[in-house]
Amino acid sequence: MKNDQWMVLAIAAIFFFPCFVSCKKENALWKAKTTEENGVIVVRNPAKPMLGKDACFVEEDLSIGSPGSEEEQAFSEIAGVAVDREENIYVLDSKEAHIQVFNKAGIYLRTIGKKGQGPGEMQRPINISITPGNEILVNDRGARFLHFFALGGEHQRSISLARIQSFSRPLADSGNNILARFGTFMPDRVSFVLAKFDPRLKQLFPVFSYDYDNSPNIYDVFPPDCFWAVGRDDNIIWGYSDKYELNILNKDGRLVRRIIRDYAPVKTTDDEKKDWIKFAFGNEGVPPEAKVKWPSYHNAFRSLIVDDSGRIIVETYEKAADERGFYYDVFDPEGRYLARILLNAAPRSITKDKLYTIEEVEKGYQEVKRYSVAWGY
Repeated sequence: MKNDQWMVLAIAAIFFFPCFVSCKKENALWKAKTTEENGVIVVRNPAKPMLGKDACFVEEDLSIGSPGSEEEQAFSEIAGVAVDREENIYVLDSKEAHIQVFNKAGIYLRTIGKKGQGPGEMQRPINISITPGNEILVNDRGARFLHFFALGGEHQRSISLARIQSFSRPLADSGNNILARFGTFMPDRVSFVLAKFDPRLKQLFPVFSYDYDNSPNIYDVFPPDCFWAVGRDDNIIWGYSDKYELNILNKDGRLVRRIIRDYAPVKTTDDEKKDWIKFAFGNEGVPPEAKVKWPSYHNAFRSLIVDDSGRIIVETYEKAADERGFYYDVFDPEGRYLARILLNAAPRSITKDKLYTIEEVEKGYQEVKRYSVAWGY
């Protein structure tokens, strides 16, 4: 064999061998089962993640809105946080009905919108996101409008929600279609439907529907709920929390993958019950005519979000030993259960390995916090 051929083989070995070792190690840890059922890929994960504690490192690197901050960095009631491709941070204040914008260093840039009933003005906004087309999407439940703004703050358009009840958590895809939930209220129940809409809010197809008991004096505590996200290639990721199962649909609504994880349900506590009763009925307690349906266990999960790399992060009901924060399960885009991480608050946006949360630091004071995320795999 010629010298140059030996050189090629040596170089190939340098690059291939570490990959081989890494892949071999990963496969050794990979204990899930992947099957195909009626054209759908099903990934069944065990209770323990593939990787250990060193799989992810989270460290706070920015805080906006601490007590005593200047007026531009003070918040009344934060409803949501969104981040654009330049890592500018958009903080939606529901009470003030405006958006405060900060650069990635946390320096205030501008305020978008204000309270009112004119074009681009808001009354009670509750959700914010950045669309793939680089627009700010705000769900204004008070005025019953979807508002669209340019990143610079110019009002682009508004779409009426007058004919759609209880429009919740809208997310746009690359075609400006909207994934959201709406509700229909009846005397004995509320029917919810997660659906995909076109840019004019004409329903394209339903994804999932479910009911809540709305009977008089019946209180169903902690019922299961539906959570969703828009992923890469406009895939729809959703799950109903009565079981630990996530569904991935393609942009046309066809189920292509199911992700299942074994888990041990978390028991509800007496303290949680006392807190709920005080919140619902005050110090008087449960009135005689009321019937409270209290579950023995929490649901399988309590929220989900997808980052810009396609990882799915699922919030569980498992608390830390000191009860500060919850554990979050991390799945790769293929549905493999990679890691479990502890966070103080639910992530509102994850992009460029930066995680953004809303946290109450003192009674009545909210901050937006950013954490750097380092993946150890």
